[in-house]
Amino acid sequence: MTRFATTLIALCLAASPALAQTAKPAPKAAAAKAAPAKTAPARSTPKAAPAGAYDATNPQTLSDLLTGAGAKVAAPRREGDSVFVGVTSTAANFSVQFAGCNANGRACQAVLFDALADVGAPTLTQINGFNQSSVVCRIYQDKQAKPHATYAALLLKSDTPESGRTHLAAWQGCLAEAAAFVRDPNAYLATAP
Repeated sequence: MTRFATTLIALCLAASPALAQTAKPAPKAAAAKAAPAKTAPARSTPKAAPAGAYDATNPQTLSDLLTGAGAKVAAPRREGDSVFVGVTSTAANFSVQFAGCNANGRACQAVLFDALADVGAPTLTQINGFNQSSVVCRIYQDKQAKPHATYAALLLKSDTPESGRTHLAAWQGCLAEAAAFVRDPNAYLATAP
């Protein structure tokens, strides 16, 4: 098993309680046997989305998952058939690009997570070595020669909230692997499969 796969599994298990919070329905109010004479008005609880309402091809759906996991999501911006969203979280600040979207910014076909890895300056040969050792995470060098970690996935109408959380966990694993790599590319590559 590759180091990425091991790290991804560990991160999935560690992140699952926080990410699972987004999928739990609102707790049911306990039935009162006899209401006191003067009670505060009951707060309305949000209704759970009806079955089949999860739509991975809608950028708002992923934004809701990220917000539920504690991230701050900026207002989306459109550019051609893409929708871009900036995200701030305790793990990293990153951007999300939804590609192949319709004129309403929905029915997107793919998603790309991208984060600047601003420590270290691996060479292109080292970056190539990382890309050959990683299953789903990629690093590229931008025009200013700064390394970026990326994770991409196809979006399908048949995706579920669980698959959305799996993509987020894979992205967290990618961020961890990329951080370990850019801190010390030689040490990382010495133990890479």
